Amino acid sequence: MPDIHNVILAPVQSEQSYAGLAYDRYVFKVAPDATKELIREAIKLANPGVTVLSVNTSTVKAKPKRRGAFLGTRSGYKRAVVKLKAGDTIQIFEGVH
Repeated sequence: MPDIHNVILAPVQSEQSYAGLAYDRYVFKVAPDATKELIREAIKLANPGVTVLSVNTSTVKAKPKRRGAFLGTRSGYKRAVVKLKAGDTIQIFEGVH
C-alpha cells in the first residue's frame, strides 16, 4: 500500500467545499492514480475512528490562462469528495465554518 501522504495531497479550499462541511463532506486533492478504495484507506489511516460512508472522485481539467502576451495553463488535478458518518470530523478542517 502506498504512503498516505502520496495519496491525499491537500484539502481543497473553496466556498463550495466549506459549504459541504455542514453535510459531513470533505474535499481533497488526490494523486491522479488513486482509486476510491485507496482514498478510503488513506482517510481511515490518517484519522482513526472516522467512518467513511462514500468516496466520489472527479478530474478537474486544466484551464488555459493568459496574462498579457504570456500564455499558459492552470494545472488540472483529481479531487475526491469524502462523505463521513454524521458527527465524525477531520482535524485539518476543525473550526472552519
